[in-house]
Amino acid sequence: MTGLPVGVVAVVPAKDEEERVAATVEALRRVPGVLHVVVVDDGSIDQTAAVAEWTGGVEVVRHDRNRGKAAAMTTGAQAAGRLVPGAPVLFVDADLTTSAGNLGPLVAVVLDGTADMTIAVLPPQDRPGGGFGVVVRTAREGIRRLTGWAPTQPLSGQRCLTREALDDALPLAHGWGVEVGLTVDVLRAGGRVMEVPCELHHRVTGTDWSSQVHRARQLADVTRALAERTGPAERAKEQVEELRDAGARRIAGTRSAGAARARAARTSARSAVSSAASTVASRVDRGRRALPRPPRRDGTWHEL
Repeated sequence: MTGLPVGVVAVVPAKDEEERVAATVEALRRVPGVLHVVVVDDGSIDQTAAVAEWTGGVEVVRHDRNRGKAAAMTTGAQAAGRLVPGAPVLFVDADLTTSAGNLGPLVAVVLDGTADMTIAVLPPQDRPGGGFGVVVRTAREGIRRLTGWAPTQPLSGQRCLTREALDDALPLAHGWGVEVGLTVDVLRAGGRVMEVPCELHHRVTGTDWSSQVHRARQLADVTRALAERTGPAERAKEQVEELRDAGARRIAGTRSAGAARARAARTSARSAVSSAASTVASRVDRGRRALPRPPRRDGTWHEL
């Protein structure tokens, strides 16, 4: 492809998002540079596909069963390639609603050739989530280990990337590991990746049982994506790092134990010295009291 692209195709993977998908699509159509919007209904049991179609101005593709986020993104990317061959793709979560209209900065950086992939960094959400950050830390540390770069929000689903960068990353990582796989694959292919702050708001995962199950599946998929991209060299590097860390912990433990023993020895020595000094002082005092005094005559002391 020669020259800079004139626009992007937005791909919205969606499952059971009938309450939010319409607002998301309408907002996307107002984003500068978005030429088309593709909604992939990934086996929804509600009216997601119908609501998207009623919104108008959108290409709707349906999966007859739920196949996972990565599969929905792949299907959407294929549809985008048919609509505008060679155009960059903007992946958007279906639950952004009206805030999807703030994705302009993410698109602009790719269209002007500054980056091959941009990742949206979201502000603190109105309602904090119920997780402990385990999945995020696992994803961030895994990406850092494999590429040397640690993203702020490694699981952000709002991404814009050139067609070349996307093709280099195919096939996409399974399920919820897709964002981690994209980041690693684009960087390893020599792509330029940038994080771009965007004023976006989405539905935050809660603290109920289904939310915790979702996090467990997400962690499993992220771990799988990282493992599939860890070759012999990376495994050797991991082992070296683990040995180095273990050695550092042993050294720290030895130093701590040595310092504790030294403190105990100093305390014991001070106690012994204090005890000995007290004993000597007591003996001196008893000796002084035992010395005979000269006789006293006429109220005066006389030398012997």
